[in-house]
Amino acid sequence: MLLTGVTTVVIDEADRMLDMGFIPDVERIVGLLGRQRQTLMFSATMPPEIRRLASAFLSNPVEVQAAPPATTATGVEHHVTRVAPRQKFATLRRLIETQEVGKALIFCNRKKEVASLRRQLERAGLNVRDIHGDLDQSERTRTLDAFKRGEVDYL
Repeated sequence: MLLTGVTTVVIDEADRMLDMGFIPDVERIVGLLGRQRQTLMFSATMPPEIRRLASAFLSNPVEVQAAPPATTATGVEHHVTRVAPRQKFATLRRLIETQEVGKALIFCNRKKEVASLRRQLERAGLNVRDIHGDLDQSERTRTLDAFKRGEVDYL
């Protein structure tokens, strides 16, 4: 496949590609592209390896930050609890009940874990919806709007 005619390259989720070991593949593909191109690179974080890639792939880059690092919205609390994998759901339920958590964003590593957790929370009588990248944008927007209006308590 000839890639020399490519005029625009988008490297999205660069930090996740780094975590999953795909950076050598990305470097190889970019090496096959012509020099005259626009390259856009998106990354939630900028660890040293991603900065190295940016300097190798980008000419006159402009860095845009959506929010300053390590900022928290007013009224938002963060909690981390380490538990054995089999105890995750019971611990989450106990935290929701004992800490009187009225609304929460609950993060999972995988989309299938999101669906499984939603089913468990629904069986426990909680008002919860999935939100993840496989939903189309209109569905994600409707879900977030329902959360903001108080129609959904847990995402």
